[in-house]
Amino acid sequence: MTDIVDELKWRGLFAQSTDEDALRKALADGPVTFYCGYDPTAASLHVGHLVQVLTMRRLQQAGLRPLALVGGATGQIGDPRPTAERTLNDPETVAGWVTRLRAQIEPFLSFEGENAAVMVNNLDWTSGMSAIEFLRDIGKHFRVNKMLTKDSIARRLESDEGISYTEFSYQLLQSMDFLELYRRYGCTLQQGGSDQWGNLTAGLDLIHRLEPGAEVHALATPLMTKADGTKFGKSEGGAVWLDPTMTTPYAFYQFWLNVDDRDVSRYMRVLSFRSPAELEELEKITEERPQARTAQRALAEELTTLVHGADQCAAVIAASKALFGQGELGELDEATLAAALSEVPHARVTELGPLVDLLVEVGLAPSKSGARRTVKEGGAYVNNVKVTDGESAPAREELLQGRWLVLRRGKKNLAAIEVTG
Repeated sequence: MTDIVDELKWRGLFAQSTDEDALRKALADGPVTFYCGYDPTAASLHVGHLVQVLTMRRLQQAGLRPLALVGGATGQIGDPRPTAERTLNDPETVAGWVTRLRAQIEPFLSFEGENAAVMVNNLDWTSGMSAIEFLRDIGKHFRVNKMLTKDSIARRLESDEGISYTEFSYQLLQSMDFLELYRRYGCTLQQGGSDQWGNLTAGLDLIHRLEPGAEVHALATPLMTKADGTKFGKSEGGAVWLDPTMTTPYAFYQFWLNVDDRDVSRYMRVLSFRSPAELEELEKITEERPQARTAQRALAEELTTLVHGADQCAAVIAASKALFGQGELGELDEATLAAALSEVPHARVTELGPLVDLLVEVGLAPSKSGARRTVKEGGAYVNNVKVTDGESAPAREELLQGRWLVLRRGKKNLAAIEVTG
């Protein structure tokens, strides 16, 4: 595939554009500068943002020049949610989050060469602007009746809570971003999710009003969904963050490893940098032998390496294997072991009692008699070692990193005991 538009379509990354033929011509005629914006409304990006971050990377590899905008201004307002007002964060908090998000985005882009990426912050062109200037220079070119038709605005107006003037004005700020980037960097393409389509086209309209004859474009990617109807990027514990202190690399890896068979081929096309031939082979394997979870493992390894690095990926793979008896638990570092065990049922105790009591404590057996039966049948393991005497208590010397025991019933049922005090 030599045409980036064709590749985006094959991968399921092309939802709509303002004029596909004009966009193809612009891409063929010469270097195109594009931008995508991220609002710092939390301390980290989550996996939902990966669609846009990795699409930026893909477009840069195709020869386009990326501008990654982390909105120090728009992050203080927040794009309107469909249901309720956002809680406004103070400027100092937002400024700290800008720094964190920039550091997360930068490793995915190249800042060298003819199409070197540039990080930008919309606070640079809004902080010195007065309210009068904003209303005269920007607000004058927007029509309220047209703004009311935007989906997010319309839904909020129909809700009991309504919408504040602050969030209603968000569209003006994002539109001004496109205008400023057009003027400062020659940016002619804005990329974003399809839920941002109203904001994307509003920016084009503003440029057309103030810069007659300008040729600018918008490109929207589809929203990622799950086959079961739940929101992409969510796990039982909430959002899956890119920050390793908010979602551990082990939990991040497990999230992708547990992707539904119905979703994995689509996620691979959108997020993986493997070739179409490789992806089609993985899709074939998934269809023929879904129980092997080959595609899930490939996706988990690729994305964990991209986000957290090869060393962390190797550590979590080693932990995953060791927990199920395919490696040495004692060789795992404390942080990786703690992260892995936080994902399985666990209990805290001050003293190590008989194994049958511990199996019940962590839910691996419904009762002491059930625990004894598990031991008798050869299905009880402590730190991957089969135990034949359920009435004996594990010794403190068996504790991993001086704190944990890994209990297993059969091949797949895991739990952990943490000894405190």
